[in-house]
Amino acid sequence: MYVAKLLFLFIVPYNISAANPDPKTDGKWVIVIDPGHGGIDPGALGSISKEKNINLAIALKTAEYIRENIKNVNVVLTRTDDSTVDLIERPKIANRNNADLFISIHTNSTKGSKSVMGAETWIMGLASNEENLEVAMKENEVILLEDDYSTKYQGFDPKSPESYIIFTLTQSVYQRQSTDLASKIQTQLTEKIDRKDRGVKQAGFWVLFNTTMPSVLVETGFITNQSEERYLNSKQGQDSFASAIFRACKDYIDDIDNKSSISVGETGATTKNNSGTLLPAGKTVFMVQVATAVTRTEIKPENFKGLTDIIEINAQDRFKYATGIFDEYSQAVKYRKKIETIYPDAFVIAVKDNKILPLQQALEQRRKK
Repeated sequence: MYVAKLLFLFIVPYNISAANPDPKTDGKWVIVIDPGHGGIDPGALGSISKEKNINLAIALKTAEYIRENIKNVNVVLTRTDDSTVDLIERPKIANRNNADLFISIHTNSTKGSKSVMGAETWIMGLASNEENLEVAMKENEVILLEDDYSTKYQGFDPKSPESYIIFTLTQSVYQRQSTDLASKIQTQLTEKIDRKDRGVKQAGFWVLFNTTMPSVLVETGFITNQSEERYLNSKQGQDSFASAIFRACKDYIDDIDNKSSISVGETGATTKNNSGTLLPAGKTVFMVQVATAVTRTEIKPENFKGLTDIIEINAQDRFKYATGIFDEYSQAVKYRKKIETIYPDAFVIAVKDNKILPLQQALEQRRKK
Protein backbone atom coordinates (compact mmCIF):
# COMPACT_ATOMS: atom_id res chain seq x y z
CA MET A 1 0.00 0.00 0.00
CA TYR A 2 2.78 2.43 0.89
CA VAL A 3 4.59 1.82 -2.40
CA ALA A 4 1.36 2.25 -4.35
CA LYS A 5 0.79 5.64 -2.71
CA LEU A 6 4.29 6.72 -3.65
CA LEU A 7 3.72 5.76 -7.25
CA PHE A 8 0.54 7.79 -7.32
CA LEU A 9 2.22 10.81 -5.79
CA PHE A 10 5.18 11.02 -8.13
CA ILE A 11 4.28 9.79 -11.58
CA VAL A 12 2.60 13.02 -12.71
CA PRO A 13 4.52 15.85 -10.97
CA TYR A 14 8.00 14.60 -11.77
CA ASN A 15 7.96 13.32 -15.31
CA ILE A 16 11.22 14.72 -16.67
CA SER A 17 10.05 14.63 -20.26
CA ALA A 18 7.29 17.09 -19.39
CA ALA A 19 9.81 19.85 -18.66
CA ASN A 20 10.48 21.55 -21.97
CA PRO A 21 11.69 25.15 -21.53
CA ASP A 22 12.04 27.46 -24.48
CA PRO A 23 15.44 26.92 -26.13
CA LYS A 24 18.14 29.56 -26.11
CA THR A 25 18.37 31.77 -29.19
CA ASP A 26 21.88 33.20 -29.03
CA GLY A 27 23.69 30.01 -30.05
CA LYS A 28 25.84 29.99 -26.91
CA TRP A 29 26.55 27.04 -24.67
CA VAL A 30 24.93 27.60 -21.29
CA ILE A 31 26.58 26.00 -18.26
CA VAL A 32 24.86 26.25 -14.89
CA ILE A 33 27.15 25.77 -11.89
CA ASP A 34 25.49 25.02 -8.59
CA PRO A 35 27.49 25.63 -5.39
CA GLY A 36 25.81 23.18 -3.02
CA HIS A 37 24.18 24.31 0.24
CA GLY A 38 24.54 27.96 1.41
CA GLY A 39 22.79 30.41 3.72
CA ILE A 40 21.02 28.63 6.57
CA ASP A 41 22.36 25.31 5.28
CA PRO A 42 26.09 24.95 6.07
CA GLY A 43 26.40 21.51 4.50
CA ALA A 44 29.02 19.19 5.97
CA LEU A 45 31.16 20.52 8.81
CA GLY A 46 34.89 20.08 9.15
CA SER A 47 37.21 21.00 11.97
CA ILE A 48 38.02 24.43 10.50
CA SER A 49 35.42 25.06 7.79
CA LYS A 50 31.91 24.66 6.41
CA GLU A 51 31.11 22.92 3.16
CA LYS A 52 29.00 25.77 1.79
CA ASN A 53 31.99 28.13 1.71
CA ILE A 54 34.27 25.64 -0.04
CA ASN A 55 31.62 24.88 -2.65
CA LEU A 56 31.08 28.56 -3.41
CA ALA A 57 34.79 29.33 -3.71
CA ILE A 58 35.36 26.47 -6.16
CA ALA A 59 32.22 27.32 -8.14
CA LEU A 60 33.14 30.99 -8.52
CA LYS A 61 36.64 30.08 -9.67
CA THR A 62 35.28 27.46 -12.08
CA ALA A 63 32.95 30.06 -13.62
CA GLU A 64 35.89 32.45 -13.99
CA TYR A 65 38.05 29.85 -15.75
CA ILE A 66 35.25 28.91 -18.14
CA ARG A 67 34.38 32.51 -19.00
CA GLU A 68 38.02 33.37 -19.66
CA ASN A 69 38.99 30.30 -21.64
CA ILE A 70 35.98 28.91 -23.53
CA LYS A 71 34.44 30.97 -26.30
CA ASN A 72 30.72 31.23 -26.85
CA VAL A 73 29.75 30.09 -23.34
CA ASN A 74 27.38 31.70 -20.87
CA VAL A 75 27.91 30.67 -17.24
CA VAL A 76 25.08 30.93 -14.71
CA LEU A 77 25.51 30.26 -10.98
CA THR A 78 22.62 29.22 -8.75
CA ARG A 79 24.14 31.43 -6.05
CA THR A 80 27.04 33.86 -5.98
CA ASP A 81 27.14 34.53 -2.24
CA ASP A 82 26.22 32.93 1.06
CA SER A 83 22.51 32.83 0.28
CA THR A 84 19.88 30.15 0.74
CA VAL A 85 18.58 28.49 -2.43
CA ASP A 86 15.97 25.77 -2.00
CA LEU A 87 16.94 22.40 -3.43
CA ILE A 88 13.85 22.34 -5.64
CA GLU A 89 14.83 25.68 -7.16
CA ARG A 90 18.35 24.73 -8.29
CA PRO A 91 17.38 22.48 -11.23
CA LYS A 92 14.63 24.99 -12.10
CA ILE A 93 17.31 27.67 -12.55
CA ALA A 94 19.09 25.39 -15.02
CA ASN A 95 15.88 24.61 -16.88
CA ARG A 96 14.81 28.27 -17.08
CA ASN A 97 18.18 29.20 -18.53
CA ASN A 98 17.92 26.35 -21.03
CA ALA A 99 21.28 25.05 -19.84
CA ASP A 100 23.36 22.62 -21.86
CA LEU A 101 25.21 21.37 -18.76
CA PHE A 102 24.44 21.39 -15.04
CA ILE A 103 27.24 20.88 -12.51
CA SER A 104 26.52 20.79 -8.78
CA ILE A 105 29.65 21.20 -6.64
CA HIS A 106 29.84 19.62 -3.18
CA THR A 107 32.26 18.56 -0.47
CA ASN A 108 31.98 15.10 1.04
CA SER A 109 31.98 13.88 4.64
CA THR A 110 31.78 10.63 6.57
CA LYS A 111 30.73 9.57 10.04
CA GLY A 112 33.20 6.71 9.85
CA SER A 113 36.98 6.72 9.56
CA LYS A 114 38.52 10.17 9.29
CA SER A 115 41.11 8.72 6.90
CA VAL A 116 38.56 8.39 4.08
CA MET A 117 39.44 10.74 1.24
CA GLY A 118 39.13 11.21 -2.52
CA ALA A 119 36.90 12.62 -5.24
CA GLU A 120 33.82 11.10 -6.83
CA THR A 121 31.37 12.28 -9.46
CA TRP A 122 27.69 11.32 -9.50
CA ILE A 123 24.95 11.09 -12.08
CA MET A 124 21.22 10.63 -11.59
CA GLY A 125 20.20 7.00 -11.18
CA LEU A 126 19.07 4.31 -8.78
CA ALA A 127 21.60 3.67 -5.99
CA SER A 128 23.27 0.32 -6.52
CA ASN A 129 24.18 -0.22 -2.86
CA GLU A 130 23.56 1.10 0.64
CA GLU A 131 26.63 3.33 0.64
CA ASN A 132 25.47 5.16 -2.50
CA LEU A 133 21.98 5.55 -1.05
CA GLU A 134 23.44 7.07 2.13
CA VAL A 135 25.31 9.71 0.11
CA ALA A 136 22.10 10.67 -1.71
CA MET A 137 20.17 10.78 1.55
CA LYS A 138 22.77 13.07 3.08
CA GLU A 139 22.56 15.53 0.18
CA ASN A 140 18.74 15.38 -0.01
CA GLU A 141 18.23 16.02 3.72
CA VAL A 142 18.73 19.73 3.08
CA ILE A 143 15.02 19.92 2.18
CA LEU A 144 14.20 19.39 5.86
CA LEU A 145 15.41 22.95 6.47
CA GLU A 146 12.82 24.37 4.08
CA ASP A 147 9.37 25.59 5.07
CA ASP A 148 6.52 23.23 4.18
CA TYR A 149 8.96 20.81 2.51
CA SER A 150 6.46 17.94 2.62
CA THR A 151 4.06 19.81 0.35
CA LYS A 152 6.74 21.21 -1.97
CA TYR A 153 8.35 17.83 -2.49
CA GLN A 154 5.07 15.93 -2.77
CA GLY A 155 5.62 13.87 0.37
CA PHE A 156 9.20 12.86 -0.42
CA ASP A 157 11.05 11.88 2.76
CA PRO A 158 14.82 12.08 2.22
CA LYS A 159 15.42 9.80 5.22
CA SER A 160 13.16 7.02 3.99
CA PRO A 161 14.63 4.43 1.59
CA GLU A 162 11.10 3.72 0.37
CA SER A 163 10.78 7.29 -0.94
CA TYR A 164 13.60 6.66 -3.39
CA ILE A 165 11.32 4.52 -5.51
CA ILE A 166 10.48 7.74 -7.38
CA PHE A 167 13.88 7.60 -9.03
CA THR A 168 12.97 4.32 -10.72
CA LEU A 169 10.00 5.89 -12.49
CA THR A 170 11.95 7.77 -15.10
CA GLN A 171 15.14 7.19 -17.06
CA SER A 172 16.92 10.38 -18.03
CA VAL A 173 17.47 10.68 -21.76
CA TYR A 174 20.75 12.36 -20.84
CA GLN A 175 22.26 9.45 -18.91
CA ARG A 176 24.92 8.69 -21.51
CA GLN A 177 25.93 12.35 -21.84
CA SER A 178 25.90 12.80 -18.05
CA THR A 179 28.14 9.75 -17.69
CA ASP A 180 30.49 11.15 -20.32
CA LEU A 181 30.76 14.50 -18.53
CA ALA A 182 31.17 12.79 -15.15
CA SER A 183 33.95 10.59 -16.52
CA LYS A 184 35.77 13.60 -17.93
CA ILE A 185 35.53 15.41 -14.58
CA GLN A 186 36.70 12.35 -12.67
CA THR A 187 39.66 11.91 -15.04
CA GLN A 188 40.70 15.52 -14.51
CA LEU A 189 40.38 15.24 -10.74
CA THR A 190 42.40 12.05 -10.49
CA GLU A 191 44.93 12.22 -13.31
CA LYS A 192 45.58 15.96 -13.47
CA ILE A 193 45.38 17.06 -9.83
CA ASP A 194 46.14 13.68 -8.23
CA ARG A 195 43.05 13.15 -6.09
CA LYS A 196 42.21 9.63 -4.95
CA ASP A 197 39.79 8.12 -7.45
CA ARG A 198 36.47 7.06 -5.89
CA GLY A 199 34.87 6.67 -9.30
CA VAL A 200 31.76 7.69 -11.22
CA LYS A 201 28.62 6.60 -9.38
CA GLN A 202 24.87 7.01 -9.52
CA ALA A 203 22.15 7.61 -6.95
CA GLY A 204 18.89 9.48 -6.48
CA PHE A 205 19.87 13.12 -6.00
CA TRP A 206 16.92 15.49 -6.07
CA VAL A 207 19.05 18.28 -7.51
CA LEU A 208 19.72 16.11 -10.60
CA PHE A 209 16.26 14.55 -10.85
CA ASN A 210 14.37 17.25 -12.75
CA THR A 211 17.11 18.76 -14.88
CA THR A 212 16.53 18.69 -18.62
CA MET A 213 20.17 18.49 -19.68
CA PRO A 214 23.30 16.40 -18.89
CA SER A 215 23.82 16.86 -15.15
CA VAL A 216 26.40 15.77 -12.59
CA LEU A 217 27.17 16.26 -8.91
CA VAL A 218 30.84 16.50 -7.95
CA GLU A 219 32.05 15.52 -4.48
CA THR A 220 35.46 17.19 -4.53
CA GLY A 221 36.86 15.70 -1.34
CA PHE A 222 36.23 14.88 2.33
CA ILE A 223 35.94 17.78 4.76
CA THR A 224 36.20 15.20 7.57
CA ASN A 225 39.73 14.24 6.49
CA GLN A 226 42.20 16.65 8.10
CA SER A 227 44.67 16.90 5.22
CA GLU A 228 41.96 17.00 2.55
CA GLU A 229 40.08 19.71 4.45
CA ARG A 230 43.21 21.89 4.47
CA TYR A 231 43.64 21.34 0.74
CA LEU A 232 39.97 22.14 0.05
CA ASN A 233 40.35 25.42 1.93
CA SER A 234 43.64 26.45 0.32
CA LYS A 235 43.81 28.75 -2.68
CA GLN A 236 45.91 26.15 -4.49
CA GLY A 237 43.37 23.42 -3.82
CA GLN A 238 40.37 25.49 -4.86
CA ASP A 239 42.16 26.62 -8.03
CA SER A 240 43.05 23.01 -8.82
CA PHE A 241 39.49 21.75 -8.44
CA ALA A 242 38.13 24.65 -10.47
CA SER A 243 40.64 24.15 -13.26
CA ALA A 244 39.88 20.42 -13.35
CA ILE A 245 36.14 21.01 -13.75
CA PHE A 246 36.78 23.71 -16.34
CA ARG A 247 39.03 21.42 -18.40
CA ALA A 248 36.43 18.66 -18.28
CA CYS A 249 33.79 21.09 -19.58
CA LYS A 250 36.12 22.17 -22.36
CA ASP A 251 36.83 18.56 -23.32
CA TYR A 252 33.11 17.80 -23.38
CA ILE A 253 32.30 20.84 -25.53
CA ASP A 254 35.23 20.11 -27.86
CA ASP A 255 33.93 16.56 -28.37
CA ILE A 256 30.49 17.86 -29.32
CA ASP A 257 32.00 20.52 -31.59
CA ASN A 258 34.13 17.88 -33.28
CA LYS A 259 30.99 15.93 -34.08
CA SER A 260 29.59 19.05 -35.68
CA SER A 261 32.85 19.96 -37.39
CA ILE A 262 33.26 17.05 -39.78
CA SER A 263 36.31 17.41 -42.01
CA VAL A 264 35.83 19.84 -44.87
CA GLY A 265 37.58 17.23 -46.99
CA GLU A 266 34.34 15.26 -47.25
CA THR A 267 33.78 16.27 -50.84
CA GLY A 268 31.56 14.77 -53.46
CA ALA A 269 28.66 14.41 -51.05
CA THR A 270 25.15 14.18 -52.38
CA THR A 271 21.98 14.94 -50.49
CA LYS A 272 18.43 13.89 -50.86
CA ASN A 273 15.34 13.37 -48.76
CA ASN A 274 12.36 11.13 -49.24
CA SER A 275 10.88 13.56 -51.75
CA GLY A 276 14.15 13.97 -53.67
CA THR A 277 14.55 17.61 -52.62
CA LEU A 278 18.11 18.96 -52.84
CA LEU A 279 19.63 21.41 -50.39
CA PRO A 280 19.86 25.06 -51.51
CA ALA A 281 22.89 25.62 -53.75
CA GLY A 282 25.56 28.11 -52.66
CA LYS A 283 23.93 28.77 -49.31
CA THR A 284 24.92 27.72 -45.80
CA VAL A 285 22.06 26.16 -43.88
CA PHE A 286 21.84 24.56 -40.47
CA MET A 287 20.46 21.06 -39.91
CA VAL A 288 20.19 18.55 -37.08
CA GLN A 289 22.09 15.31 -37.59
CA VAL A 290 20.30 12.36 -35.99
CA ALA A 291 22.17 9.31 -37.24
CA THR A 292 25.19 7.99 -39.11
CA ALA A 293 25.77 4.56 -40.65
CA VAL A 294 28.22 2.67 -42.84
CA THR A 295 25.38 1.28 -44.95
CA ARG A 296 22.48 3.14 -46.48
CA THR A 297 19.20 3.24 -44.56
CA GLU A 298 15.96 3.53 -46.48
CA ILE A 299 14.44 6.93 -45.80
CA LYS A 300 11.00 6.32 -44.37
CA PRO A 301 9.42 7.48 -41.11
CA GLU A 302 9.54 4.08 -39.38
CA ASN A 303 13.34 4.01 -39.78
CA PHE A 304 13.72 7.45 -38.18
CA LYS A 305 11.34 7.36 -35.23
CA GLY A 306 8.52 8.97 -37.17
CA LEU A 307 10.45 11.89 -38.68
CA THR A 308 9.35 12.61 -42.25
CA ASP A 309 11.88 15.19 -43.44
CA ILE A 310 15.10 13.18 -43.26
CA ILE A 311 17.92 14.07 -45.68
CA GLU A 312 20.75 11.67 -46.47
CA ILE A 313 24.29 13.01 -46.76
CA ASN A 314 26.66 10.53 -48.37
CA ALA A 315 30.15 11.49 -47.18
CA GLN A 316 32.96 9.17 -48.22
CA ASP A 317 32.41 5.76 -46.59
CA ARG A 318 29.43 6.57 -44.44
CA PHE A 319 25.91 7.96 -44.62
CA LYS A 320 24.76 10.79 -42.39
CA TYR A 321 21.09 11.50 -41.79
CA ALA A 322 19.87 14.96 -40.88
CA THR A 323 16.54 16.67 -40.47
CA GLY A 324 15.34 20.25 -40.87
CA ILE A 325 16.77 23.00 -43.09
CA PHE A 326 17.20 26.33 -41.31
CA ASP A 327 18.65 29.67 -42.29
CA GLU A 328 19.59 30.51 -38.69
CA TYR A 329 21.60 28.49 -36.19
CA SER A 330 19.16 29.41 -33.40
CA GLN A 331 16.31 27.84 -35.37
CA ALA A 332 18.25 24.58 -35.68
CA VAL A 333 19.03 24.65 -31.94
CA LYS A 334 15.34 25.10 -31.21
CA TYR A 335 14.47 22.16 -33.45
CA ARG A 336 17.13 19.97 -31.80
CA LYS A 337 15.54 20.71 -28.45
CA LYS A 338 12.17 19.70 -29.89
CA ILE A 339 13.34 16.26 -31.01
CA GLU A 340 15.93 15.48 -28.31
CA THR A 341 13.52 13.22 -26.40
CA ILE A 342 13.60 10.80 -29.35
CA TYR A 343 17.16 11.62 -30.51
CA PRO A 344 19.10 12.69 -27.38
CA ASP A 345 22.44 12.50 -29.23
CA ALA A 346 21.32 14.76 -32.09
CA PHE A 347 23.49 17.79 -32.83
CA VAL A 348 23.48 20.80 -35.12
CA ILE A 349 25.58 20.80 -38.30
CA ALA A 350 26.23 23.40 -40.99
CA VAL A 351 25.90 22.40 -44.64
CA LYS A 352 26.82 24.24 -47.84
CA ASP A 353 26.87 22.92 -51.41
CA ASN A 354 26.29 19.38 -50.21
CA LYS A 355 29.27 19.49 -47.81
CA ILE A 356 29.30 19.55 -44.03
CA LEU A 357 31.19 22.63 -42.81
CA PRO A 358 32.90 23.14 -39.45
CA LEU A 359 30.14 24.62 -37.33
CA GLN A 360 32.30 27.32 -35.77
CA GLN A 361 33.45 28.43 -39.22
CA ALA A 362 29.86 28.75 -40.41
CA LEU A 363 28.88 30.79 -37.34
CA GLU A 364 31.86 33.11 -37.71
CA GLN A 365 31.02 33.68 -41.38
CA ARG A 366 27.48 34.62 -40.39
CA ARG A 367 28.69 37.09 -37.77
CA LYS A 368 30.94 38.84 -40.32
CA LYS A 369 28.02 39.51 -42.65
